[in-house]
Amino acid sequence: MEKQSIIKVWATQFRAPFLLLAVVLVLLGLALSMRHPTIEGFDILHAILIMVGIVSAHSSVNLFNEISDYKTGVDYVTKQTPFSGGTKLMVNGVTKLKSVKIAAYTTLMIGLTIGIYFSVVSHWSLLFLIAIGAFTTVFYTDVLAKILLGEFSSGIALGYLVVVGTYIAMTANQSMAISEIVPLEILLLSIPAGILTMLLLLLNEFPDVEADTKGGRYHLLIKFGWKISSVIYILGMIATFATIIILPILGISSYWVLLGLIPLPIAIKACITAFLYGNDMEKIVPALGQNVLVVLGVDLLLAVGVFISAI
Repeated sequence: MEKQSIIKVWATQFRAPFLLLAVVLVLLGLALSMRHPTIEGFDILHAILIMVGIVSAHSSVNLFNEISDYKTGVDYVTKQTPFSGGTKLMVNGVTKLKSVKIAAYTTLMIGLTIGIYFSVVSHWSLLFLIAIGAFTTVFYTDVLAKILLGEFSSGIALGYLVVVGTYIAMTANQSMAISEIVPLEILLLSIPAGILTMLLLLLNEFPDVEADTKGGRYHLLIKFGWKISSVIYILGMIATFATIIILPILGISSYWVLLGLIPLPIAIKACITAFLYGNDMEKIVPALGQNVLVVLGVDLLLAVGVFISAI
């Protein structure tokens, strides 16, 4: 393959567009670190290093998922959409299992190495977050997604803890007590990010439910069916936007975080589509795209709102 083709293939294998989620989550954590600055100030090199580490870890999750889908045969029966169904590159012989495994473990080690560095220069408590993240990365598809914990674990490890961990890495030091390292605003404003990550995964499971069942997975959609799962999705969206509204009212966050409400009309469309057409492959696809816009849009706009309130 030509160089350009190789880059394109591996960008697809890494699911590069989906890595935008890691980017906006880190941006939110960085914005919060600017709103609650330390005496040392904002360290741009540390910010870049955190971004590299989180994006690497997220890449590793995607690659391990691809490996599992290939080995379990899910890739052979999954119907692809622009937002779900994997890449099928290994099935089509474009990439090899061994190469994808090397890439998965390499990106995992990059993320782990950077995480351990920050547990030394910032705060030791990051080791617990790193352990949770690493476990979720490696065992998400083959373990957690088979015991009804896939969506929840992704929301925690790949959503909530990314924001909290970024903040800790940027602001904490070893002399701080556990109770001092994370202000209430960070703990609560990270909740929408965690819920949205969970909802991103949940809605993407709708077109894959048949293939996932054959592949031995056991997630919310398989447990409760599409109608109840669509209600869970709607309740998650309500909880997300309610949190964003309540925090400024309680004086916990700035009113600038209300910028996160801008994607609400799109979220309503996605909720209606999921509730009415969750069992229709063709009609649910637009909701998947709307869901991606909501997740990335809310996380990014929260980061912008926090940043504005910090300057």
